[in-house]
Amino acid sequence: MANWSDPRPSITGFGGATAASSAAFDAGLRSYMLSVYNYMASGVLLTGLVAMLFASSSYAVPVLTSPLRWVIMLSPLAIVFAMNMGLNRFSTGALQGMYWAFAVLMGLSMSSIFLVFTGVSIAQTFFATAAAFAGLSLWGYTTKKDLSGFGTFLVMGVVGLLVAMLINIFLKSTVLQLAISAIGVLIFAGLTAYDTQRIKSLYAHVAGSDMAGKVVIMGALSLYLDFINMFTFLLNFMGSRD
Repeated sequence: MANWSDPRPSITGFGGATAASSAAFDAGLRSYMLSVYNYMASGVLLTGLVAMLFASSSYAVPVLTSPLRWVIMLSPLAIVFAMNMGLNRFSTGALQGMYWAFAVLMGLSMSSIFLVFTGVSIAQTFFATAAAFAGLSLWGYTTKKDLSGFGTFLVMGVVGLLVAMLINIFLKSTVLQLAISAIGVLIFAGLTAYDTQRIKSLYAHVAGSDMAGKVVIMGALSLYLDFINMFTFLLNFMGSRD
């Protein structure tokens, strides 16, 4: 039976050749995953920097209280759809540009948290999220357990969260909001481990191909979304408001 957490292809031949091929594969996998994490971390840092700078400017309140806020909020979603739908058509360079544009727009969208929550609680929540993300992603990378069966369940959970959030726009229930935030943290915690294992498993299929660079960017985007959503739900759950 294939081992999900070890995507190395079966290699036949003499022991020395097999060991050399396996070592080369492992080195390539480490470089591939490091690239994914570098893109993801750089995107998160860019988003945070843009959010802080925009929130401290004189433009933040007028823009975020005008109809333009909907453009800022929906533009990142449009880019995510475009990247997923056009993966085979776009070049690696185009996907990189779209990823950085997405990170900037997310920064503009998330700048509102600096107008609602205290800086201390934002920092505390960020570091708590970073620690949890690191642990969950490491577990997803190293576990021998096949997490693929959880994918559909977690995606259904995301859909359920979106429905509950839409309903609560009208209900404005504090209790429901807390429940949504708590469940959201758990769902995106699970997705962090699941996506890490999925991204790792893809290396065996794209290693040495033109798709490898694209898969790195899309993998970084998946982990970025897991991190940002876990951070946002955790902040709503435990953040202190100004």
